[in-house]
Amino acid sequence: MKRTAAELLITVLGAALIAGGFNLFLIPHQLLSGGISGIAMIVGYVTPLNIGMLYLLFNLPVMIWGWVVLGRRFITISVVTVALTSWFMQLFPETSVTQDPLIAAIFGGVIIAIGSGITLRIGGSSGGFDIVGSILTRKSDFPLGMFLFALNGFVVLALAYVQQEWTAALRSMLCIYISGKVVDTIHIRHIKVTLFIITKNKDALLEKMLRLPRGVTLIKAEGAFSHHESDMLMTVTTRYELAELTKIIRDTDPNAFVNIVETVGVLGQFRRGNVQ
Repeated sequence: MKRTAAELLITVLGAALIAGGFNLFLIPHQLLSGGISGIAMIVGYVTPLNIGMLYLLFNLPVMIWGWVVLGRRFITISVVTVALTSWFMQLFPETSVTQDPLIAAIFGGVIIAIGSGITLRIGGSSGGFDIVGSILTRKSDFPLGMFLFALNGFVVLALAYVQQEWTAALRSMLCIYISGKVVDTIHIRHIKVTLFIITKNKDALLEKMLRLPRGVTLIKAEGAFSHHESDMLMTVTTRYELAELTKIIRDTDPNAFVNIVETVGVLGQFRRGNVQ
């Protein structure tokens, strides 16, 4: 109960920070953040449509896709974050706290990244390309950073084309770069980890873990001191899925011993069925 309340508070705080970064720093200077929010801003700059509502609308197809492919917990937190961000954008005035566009790009990027980063830390996202990236890395192991950079680069080029000048586009690129660095400091995206789980509730835990699109290896283990036999489960997952997986372990076997180590690399295909 306390954990759920803390996660809800973090979700609300993250959404408020993202909305504040948009309305108080970027939008007044017609700058962009990365991803789907940047696309919503471009459309909002050239039409009378509300950017907050566009942000919600453009995220809907991605979140529906994520609901089908990803875990419900990840998407539920993401949906709540996007909805709250859109709502906060209706509450916060579109008034810049600084007249310097460069300062707005820097501090706007930092504030938005903090909001996105703390949301990622509890196992959700702020929607957009983060969901797309999480879906793609479940099926193949490729340099996601370059993919997201290309998508964000396309958004920045679109702004330059719309405004017919590069100054705002370059400031937006600075904002996106700073945001990425800050988010990576708070939460390293798509880093793989290996979990070694020693449990006395193997069958119930296996039943729940096998619902995830990851393989699980069952290893017979023996305590070196007690010589008692026990079961150890090993699985490789991503940082995105780690919060959901640890919740499953806590709920199923609170006394399980879990060792989580960062994985340098994975050979072979990274999906369910490849770990036997």
